[in-house]
Amino acid sequence: MGNGQPKQAIAEQAVRVTNPGGTSPYVFTCDHASNHMPPEFGTLGLAEEEFQRHIAWDPGALPVATMLAKALDATLIETCVSRLVIDCNRPLDAHNLIPEVSETTAIPGNAGLTAEQRQARVDLVWRPFHNTIAATVEERLAAGRETRLVSVHSYTPVYFGKQRPWHIGIIHDEDERISVPLLRALNGVAGIKVGANEPYSPADLVYFTLERHARSRGLACAMIEIRNDEIADTAGQRKWAGLLASLLGKIHIRGGKVVDKGEADA
Repeated sequence: MGNGQPKQAIAEQAVRVTNPGGTSPYVFTCDHASNHMPPEFGTLGLAEEEFQRHIAWDPGALPVATMLAKALDATLIETCVSRLVIDCNRPLDAHNLIPEVSETTAIPGNAGLTAEQRQARVDLVWRPFHNTIAATVEERLAAGRETRLVSVHSYTPVYFGKQRPWHIGIIHDEDERISVPLLRALNGVAGIKVGANEPYSPADLVYFTLERHARSRGLACAMIEIRNDEIADTAGQRKWAGLLASLLGKIHIRGGKVVDKGEADA
């Protein structure tokens, strides 16, 4: 199992930063980038094939995020350990921070953990990920650089037996500086069914990383969810990364408000 990176490179870190000096205002996060299991966790009692499913990671999300970051000269911060060890996009008091059941799949190795075992996972993965985002954002702000946070995820086409018709969803709360222009532009693309706060919304407690690092600082932010069958191969990944890079690059924010291109260039 793995996400295409050399196993040794993954094992040596819980979080990876690509292009830390990127010139773009965007900082991308990929909270469920990897299905890697550090050796000490074995397989958590699961069959190997389970690690290719969405319960272990967000398939296709990392390639899209990587292409987006490259296209926009943006910074990318990614997790390097499976969400089955600990979900970095959940608060520490969340019931599914270390899931004992994911969708309908029991995770035997996550049952009955002691407080010390839980804390060890927090220290191994969750804390380094969030400390890295915080340090990156603070360094940018201290340098007076505009910073927008966008998290890139994927979701399964069928969840609890229910079909999800959207090709892509844009998740947001009351900060709509990125989401509204992005939704408007996506809805203008033929053949794409777009979800606004679908298949998730902040009410589902999936907005934690953005709440912690962007909303707490008044930074523009949004969460991108792409249906994973759309980005199962390189062609689909390139298609969506190219489209999103083009649309995100056209969003201009001045004085905390979205402005059109004419105003932005003035």
